[in-house]
Amino acid sequence: MPAGRPHLVFVYGTLKRGGSNHGRLAGQSYLGPARTAPGVTLYSLGEYPGLVAAPQDRDGVTGELWAVDDRALAGLDELEGLAEGLYAREPARLVEWPAELTEAEAGRAELYRYLRPVDAAARLGSFWKV
Repeated sequence: MPAGRPHLVFVYGTLKRGGSNHGRLAGQSYLGPARTAPGVTLYSLGEYPGLVAAPQDRDGVTGELWAVDDRALAGLDELEGLAEGLYAREPARLVEWPAELTEAEAGRAELYRYLRPVDAAARLGSFWKV
């Protein structure tokens, strides 16, 4: 990503406004509500949710879109355990995004997908209440 160009990150759990990890987004720019395309869903992992692929899903996941700088993105990657293989940061296929963004801009958004099995977890669907 070119220097100075913010990363667009779709958040759906504890990073949302009011969430326990929202402080990680201090100084970053809230862009507005967003929703992913169908094909992903949330599972409760106790204190936080995990977004996983779910081909049968028809609703997608609702959350927030944020513009973050390189430093904040590195902190989010650490929080989400990318190095440990807990989550992967990948493109977020959005079907709803803040009106001030073009479709091409919204197409740059990324999200964190949970990589571990969710067999014993409770399915939440499209929304994590903070």
